[in-house]
Amino acid sequence: MTTPAHVRHFWLASVVLVAVLALLPFSFHAERHLETATRIEGSEAGKVPEELATRFHSPFVDRVVLVIQGLPPADSDEGEQALATIEQRLQKEPGVSGVVSYLDFRDSIFLGKGGGTFVLIGLASTEGPVESLVPKLHDLDNSLQSELRRRYPGVKLELTGETPLNFDIRKASSDDVRRAESLAIPATLALLLLAFGSVVAALIPVVIGQLAIASALAIAGFFALHWHLSILVQNLSTMLGLGLGIDYALLMVSRFREVITSEQDKFKCSSVAARWAGRTLLISAATVAIGFLALLTVPITEIRSIGVAGFLVAGTSVLLCITLVPALLGTLGLHINAGHVPFLASVDGDRVARTENRWRRWGKVVVAHPWAAIVLAGAPLLLLAAQAAHLDTNVPRGDWLPSQAESVRALHTLERMDRVGIVYSLRVILELPDSIAQTDAGWNALDRFSKRLATDPRSERVISLTTIADSNRSALSDISRDTRRAFLSRDGRAALLEVLPASSVTLNDQVAWVRELRKEGAQIFTGLPGATLRVGGIPALTADYQTIVRDRFTSVLALVVGGTLVALMAGFRSLFAAVKAIALNLLSVAASFGALVLVFQEGHGIRLFRVPEGTGSIFPIVPIVAFAIVFGLSMDYEVFLVARVLEARRSGLSELEAIPEGIAKTAGLITSAAAIMIVVFAAFTFGNFLVIKMLGFTLAIAVFIDATIVRIVIGPALLRVAGDWNWWPGGLKTARHAPEIAGGQ
Repeated sequence: MTTPAHVRHFWLASVVLVAVLALLPFSFHAERHLETATRIEGSEAGKVPEELATRFHSPFVDRVVLVIQGLPPADSDEGEQALATIEQRLQKEPGVSGVVSYLDFRDSIFLGKGGGTFVLIGLASTEGPVESLVPKLHDLDNSLQSELRRRYPGVKLELTGETPLNFDIRKASSDDVRRAESLAIPATLALLLLAFGSVVAALIPVVIGQLAIASALAIAGFFALHWHLSILVQNLSTMLGLGLGIDYALLMVSRFREVITSEQDKFKCSSVAARWAGRTLLISAATVAIGFLALLTVPITEIRSIGVAGFLVAGTSVLLCITLVPALLGTLGLHINAGHVPFLASVDGDRVARTENRWRRWGKVVVAHPWAAIVLAGAPLLLLAAQAAHLDTNVPRGDWLPSQAESVRALHTLERMDRVGIVYSLRVILELPDSIAQTDAGWNALDRFSKRLATDPRSERVISLTTIADSNRSALSDISRDTRRAFLSRDGRAALLEVLPASSVTLNDQVAWVRELRKEGAQIFTGLPGATLRVGGIPALTADYQTIVRDRFTSVLALVVGGTLVALMAGFRSLFAAVKAIALNLLSVAASFGALVLVFQEGHGIRLFRVPEGTGSIFPIVPIVAFAIVFGLSMDYEVFLVARVLEARRSGLSELEAIPEGIAKTAGLITSAAAIMIVVFAAFTFGNFLVIKMLGFTLAIAVFIDATIVRIVIGPALLRVAGDWNWWPGGLKTARHAPEIAGGQ
């Protein structure tokens, strides 16, 4: 018969279950509200398109490139006729704000080397992001292609540019999530069966993980209606939901099965499991959440979105595990062991005891030789961690975009045409104190700047009002209204220069060029006091991204470390235990970064991850996000171990006895939980999204290092060396009554 406390607990679990079930349908539609475009608050690169839209009213603020192959040359009569057909159809398409091709500018820039041409298409969506127009343009291109193939069988029309690339990255991201789930869930279920030897016990963590993912995605979908959230929410919610949700449920189920071996009242057992395991989970989830909350301070939508996803997953996972799981366990009782699988880890108490005894003997070896354990285990980790000093956070070299995407194929076509600079152009807004169109001083300043940029060896072409008018201000009247809108602000004091980099100039070189232009300033280039410039485009956005990540990394590190220290001190009431946990976490993070450098950056064994060669550098997002995630996840196992050692000390055991006892009670759990985490994270290394490959690898390596060398060797050895100082000042003061069930110990 249940007590009123049990009744209240079941009511709370029922409320949580109803809320989760109500959220489930919305999780299937969350993806459509997530963005692939990168937004950086207050960045110079972000201000350029805003100015083009408000001050210029340019029809080409957002644009795509239609790459055309298989037609007669654009500068022939037949080619012009075909191109006119394409332009006319594009101009009638809803959402298309402007079209420019060789027909509008008889410029060789539109004639690809070796044949082919392209059309610039301006986009202006009134319903949702401009990405929503990409499928409609694909349909139009397919229709045009079918129509033209009657006369030109080899014709091929393909879209590329920043917006189509973002659209295809969204699809690649979704495909990676499905692929990772298909790999991770069966492997995770197999590991849980191995750990529990029971189908029912194994299914509970998997179900909780799925519910955590769905809940987090649904809530994120609601947030995305009001804030810009990245498609990375989908990847990270799945990755972390499978990891955290399953790990937390694993701890609760393990504690319940431990307790029920010595007590028949299933409701009392679920209360004890919820009380002891629940407290550990709250400390663990708090440390994880702190890392993700720190990411919210970085003004980049991708990084903030990961912070939102991680916080939601951690919150929903722990909520489900401290409400729904205990209620379910109290209902099942001994049926938790139903569906026993022969030949796997037995639910038999003798086998569990034998496993614990093996770990207890290991713990005694560690506490008997703590300094030897620290040196032997710590030296290799320090060597690996030293490699992190070589971490390079520039843009990785090589072709890391999803190769099967149409936008990527079209981008490669532009590369062969030697016209890929149209996608990576620097969009420079020059602002002058004088009117550009109406004064000689303004016109000459723009002309000097255009010519200065054009003579730079990194430049393929510079397109501005003065280059279009051949430096002749009187020719402005011959330029179309749309062209003037694209290149001259309405007040006449700002002009746009499109700087197309040479095909031999890498994106990293373009980023360096952006920084150089910003540093020297417009007055140096124009010779006109009061002149200013702002640089936009993909290279400028990349430069701003790198700068912000590097500038904010230290503050994120300080927030994570400081917040975690406070959370651990509140949980353990021990300064040393908290400081030790943080030091070990920093070691795990540094070692995982060292492995990332060796494998991905330098290329040792990288072919295992279907990457042809070393990337030379690491995406800037990976270190800052990996640090925030790894720091929290690594803390899980420290919390599991230290909580059980502290529990043993409070029950009266000495330090020499409590440490092996804590290892005996948690090592099997840590091993199983870590194996699941590693499988989940490793599954994401087999996708096509290189950012997620790097992140999945870093997390998997960090968990492996942490759960083996750090928590089973170095951590216990340090506990032994510190002795009673581990629990200073108030850790050994019993804050609550010990559970009345022996199994609770």
